[in-house]
Amino acid sequence: MSPAPSVPATYGCTADGDLAALVDDTAYAAIPGPRGLRIANAWRLSKPMSQWRRDDFYGAIAVVADAVGFHDHIAELVQHREELLRFERKRGDGKLSTPWGQSQSSEIYADGVVFHSTASHGGFKLDRARNARMPAALRVAGGWYEEDAEWAKVATGFPDLFTAYERRHAEKTLRDYYPNCWEAIHDRFLAPGESVENDRRLFGEKHRHDWVVVSAIRSREKPGMTDCVARLGGRRNRGHERRFLVPSDEYVAGRFGFVIDEARHLEV
Repeated sequence: MSPAPSVPATYGCTADGDLAALVDDTAYAAIPGPRGLRIANAWRLSKPMSQWRRDDFYGAIAVVADAVGFHDHIAELVQHREELLRFERKRGDGKLSTPWGQSQSSEIYADGVVFHSTASHGGFKLDRARNARMPAALRVAGGWYEEDAEWAKVATGFPDLFTAYERRHAEKTLRDYYPNCWEAIHDRFLAPGESVENDRRLFGEKHRHDWVVVSAIRSREKPGMTDCVARLGGRRNRGHERRFLVPSDEYVAGRFGFVIDEARHLEV
């Protein structure tokens, strides 16, 4: 493989004083927020960087802790674009019926590996030979892998077709949404805090006999209290409901729900 072509990147500040970067024709700004710096993006801004405003940005791709995190993220994006220039991905004819509707466009990553886009969704189609080469733990019958999460299985099965940036996101996506697949591929169990779905399962197992809030609203009758509807294990689609009042300064929904303490929280 030949050396990657260079992708230009420049850095500076916006009119609002935010850190900024321009990579090819994509603009990025680090906008302060409650969890750090939100990296916002926009395409083909016609103004000089010093005149960019927050209103010019309409997307967001990541949240980082600080300026160092912003520069590291932009450097990773530059590397990603340079790697993309080395790949031989080609545009396909796109005329194919997919599980998400008629394909409107397609991109050929390699023989037997094609990404299809439709009006509403998209994903990869692996032909029979390619799908047979997928690790059994990752293989989807029929060879269709949707774009939200299953794409990570394709990137894991054929890492040479993806950039380092894509592989990093694929690893996290697989770990978060398909923990059993990740564990089978890596031959180890995930620890608490390493996977969203695994943590959701552990939370459900731990609190299956507890009352977990499924909806909440500030109480009008009891100022300073939050009116909570809870179900056993937080099951939203079935089961008996109970209502509790929780002090509003205590109520924090958390990642998977707020657990009622029957000894302290008043049932109403």
